[in-house]
Amino acid sequence: MEALKQGADTLFILLGAVMVLAMHAGFAFLELGTVRRKNQVNALVKILVDFSVSTVVYFVIGYGVAYGTSFFVGAEQLAAKNGYELVKFFFLLTFAAAIPAIISGGIAERAKFWPQLIATAVIVGLIYPFFEGVMWNHHFGVQGWIKGLTGEEFHDFAGSVVVHALGGWIALPAVILLGARANRYRKDGGISAHPPSSIPFLALGAWVLTVGWFGFNVMSAQTLDKISGLVAVNSLMAMVGGTLAALLVGKNDPGFVHNGPLAGLVAVCAGSDLMHPLGALVVGAVAGGIFVFMFTLTQNKWKIDDVLGVWPLHGLCGTWGGIAAGIFGTKAFGGLGGVTLGGQLIGTAMGIVWAAAGGVLVYGVLKITMGLRLSQEEEYDGADLSIHKISATPEREANW
Repeated sequence: MEALKQGADTLFILLGAVMVLAMHAGFAFLELGTVRRKNQVNALVKILVDFSVSTVVYFVIGYGVAYGTSFFVGAEQLAAKNGYELVKFFFLLTFAAAIPAIISGGIAERAKFWPQLIATAVIVGLIYPFFEGVMWNHHFGVQGWIKGLTGEEFHDFAGSVVVHALGGWIALPAVILLGARANRYRKDGGISAHPPSSIPFLALGAWVLTVGWFGFNVMSAQTLDKISGLVAVNSLMAMVGGTLAALLVGKNDPGFVHNGPLAGLVAVCAGSDLMHPLGALVVGAVAGGIFVFMFTLTQNKWKIDDVLGVWPLHGLCGTWGGIAAGIFGTKAFGGLGGVTLGGQLIGTAMGIVWAAAGGVLVYGVLKITMGLRLSQEEEYDGADLSIHKISATPEREANW
């Protein structure tokens, strides 16, 4: 029976890893559809290469920082218990690699390629796993301190704060330091539209992310005996809540409609194992509204050119999710309890401060030393031709 359990757990978490791996295709197509046509190839290449760099760095450094596990042992030892520890690494890697995938959408269309890969290595190797270890592996007694202060530990079941808010708040200083795309904001105060190149591709990316998210949330149980249908249905309700709110607040704009489910899913991650489905519906709906309102405010009023709106979507909706778990996860709101608003506020605030400071440090140093931005000519030509020497749809085919 023990061998059967080990095999079942390994298969369970492997399926989760594959589903979240598929989400990275969602990140790629969401960015591809949102950017202009001259930057589509770059969007696809960035996500794949960022994931590859993340894998190596998280295997060699990051996973050890977070969980104290080293893979520099014999294969026989690694294969113990059906290789469960290895597959767990694969699953948690897909979470870690989501951080640079999130950032990629904010800095799209004008960021240099190689400095971003260096940033990816530092973020996935050190910045993200440090906070991951604090919140998910009880490093430095922080969770015990929060529990002593508020009565319960900070609760983040599937990463509203640990993954999404962290990614969004690291991205914000990167976007600000990089500056807006050329001609996005005119000197006369006007705003030039840079419309999405492909709503169908944008929608495809959103759908792939949405489907994969059920692996992101449900498989965060990490063992088969802890699987919860509550997590699945709460994810579903938050998804549709975010969609409907974005539809209404965003006045039927297809870009908002397809980001709405993502906003809801970001927000429900933290408390998806605690909330009542109606609570999850409300959490998702609030997140959908937050995204539309803050995306519009950020782009049009504050003139921060966050191309895919990753700070509103992941940073702010993730922040809301961390706080919402302390409201809708309580028994007073129909939840299972075991969580406090105070604990959620403290843990969420710690994530914001850590992420923002890390983003300023990493991207600030890179800006000073290597530069973050393509030249004016390169940006005008587009990242596809400037970096990869080919466009997404070459007008002329070579004759051989």
